[in-house]
Amino acid sequence: MNTKASNNPVIFFDGICNLCNASVNFIIRHDKAGNFRFAPLQSEFAKAFLENNASFKNGHILPDSMILAEDGKVYFRSEAALRIAGKMDGIWKALIIFRIIPLRWRDFIYDFIAKNRYRWFGKRQSCMVPAPDNSDRFF
Repeated sequence: MNTKASNNPVIFFDGICNLCNASVNFIIRHDKAGNFRFAPLQSEFAKAFLENNASFKNGHILPDSMILAEDGKVYFRSEAALRIAGKMDGIWKALIIFRIIPLRWRDFIYDFIAKNRYRWFGKRQSCMVPAPDNSDRFF
């Protein structure tokens, strides 16, 4: 794994999903310290990471899921989203309160949005190209 990822949490996202790309841009705006790194699920980095990570060897890969790799652990769906929110600047940290809702319910809502994201928000023909001032945060 390259040094960009070794010390920072990495967020894997669907690079052609408009909602996912908007979420990444939102996270960048509210992560002033630049803690997070990003990798589209379609990237070679993501493919290599997912192939080498035991969490995915049992069929756990979810192409319609946001994935957070942090401190040697991998988090999926609503758990990934809430952990990310908990590390953002400002009031967004308060979203962590939703962890009181049982995971099954949170993931049900997450999955409903994920299944409809292309229909509601559209998708791109190719992965987003990061802005030059943020390109060092992407794989």
